[in-house]
Amino acid sequence: MSMLAAAFPPVHQEYLLQARQMQALSFAVHIPLVCFGIAFPAMVLFMEWLGMRTGDPVYRTVARRWSRIVLALFAIGVITGTILSFEMGLLWPNFTATFGSVFGLGFAIEGFSFFMEAIFIGIYTYGWDRLSPRVHFVSGLPIVITGFTGSLTVIAVNAWMNHPGGFRLVGGRVVDVDPLGALFGNSMLWSELIHMYIAGYMVTGFVMAGVYAFCRLRGRWTRYERVAMTIPLTIACLAAPVQVLVGDWIARVIAVEQPIKLAALEGLYRTTRGASEHILGWYTGGQIKYGIGIPHFLSLLAFHSWNARVTGLETVSASQRPPINVTRLSFQTMVGIGTLLALLGLFYLFVRIRRRRLPLSKWFYSAVVAAGPAATVALIAGWVTTEVGRQPWVVYHVMTTAQSVTGASGIPVGYTVLVITYIAVAGAMLWILRRLARSPLDLPGADAPPDSTLQPA
Repeated sequence: MSMLAAAFPPVHQEYLLQARQMQALSFAVHIPLVCFGIAFPAMVLFMEWLGMRTGDPVYRTVARRWSRIVLALFAIGVITGTILSFEMGLLWPNFTATFGSVFGLGFAIEGFSFFMEAIFIGIYTYGWDRLSPRVHFVSGLPIVITGFTGSLTVIAVNAWMNHPGGFRLVGGRVVDVDPLGALFGNSMLWSELIHMYIAGYMVTGFVMAGVYAFCRLRGRWTRYERVAMTIPLTIACLAAPVQVLVGDWIARVIAVEQPIKLAALEGLYRTTRGASEHILGWYTGGQIKYGIGIPHFLSLLAFHSWNARVTGLETVSASQRPPINVTRLSFQTMVGIGTLLALLGLFYLFVRIRRRRLPLSKWFYSAVVAAGPAATVALIAGWVTTEVGRQPWVVYHVMTTAQSVTGASGIPVGYTVLVITYIAVAGAMLWILRRLARSPLDLPGADAPPDSTLQPA
């Protein structure tokens, strides 16, 4: 039972479903842009640093062209992020009114970071021919820093929602608030932060590498494309295997802090020692059907013990369980794609280290093209796992999502307007990126042929 049950009686379930669908759409659109905000400025700066260090104009040209993409994606992110901010207050007014004093600091820091980032993105993008190379490089550092601080505080708010603290509830009112402790003293913050940051470099790296891998498959393969593909691909391929290890760490954190979420992820109904891990399958009637069971493996993953006790769904009432199959499907999608990307990364690193060249097979470049969309799907699936797996709570074991939702009608109208807005934004983004891609390269020597040719397999 929620601590705030008396203060906020649940509203009509139709409002709840509509609000969740609207928020989910906005989040799915915005979160890939967050990944680019986290990782892409750092990649651009790294490329510019390579140009300064080596004197090679190709690196500088790549960085200069990429900086325009940073600006375009930032502008799109402003639109989607603003929509999300309004939705927080309009769709979930009871949540923001009750706990704003706890998490408000996080959004204040995020807002300040946003304004600073906007200023320095303008300086960096339009300062290529106006600033000295060293000063121009330094002007890009605040973009990376503010991208970190802004996303850090938002992730801190989400970690607090999963593991609330830093306040007391007295008579339905929040008192004794410690916002710094609530946000930055949270035991779930660092696992969420590291997981998201590695995901940011994976998504950005594979998406950017996929663009230039597609160019190679189409026969457009100069030194410019090779450099522009190799750097983000190497970063993503280094990040992907590390993400598997971080995922193992997070599983153990969830096993302790949110055992019902873990039970939902695995479809475990009864509390079990030596619990089995089930790959694929469908949860029904308290068991997994059509799945592949691996005895004891869930206990081993969650607690690093062969016969550890894993809490089952039976320990809470049905009303306090998340949607099992949605949570499982999103989780298995994330893990499955993440594993494939890690294997792709290991193969690439093996070839680069052992043979000191890029792979030559067409299947590899086709896989890199597919890796960008796949990494984005895994990212969204991971956030579905986090958010749906926390249900029915918006603040874990304190306030339910039903208690936080608005009681106002008109959500379907807003949802329709939102869909139209996102279609327009997506069209504008594609048009802008297409124009940037077709702009003249203006790089002497960029058309030099590569050192190797593609092989069919």
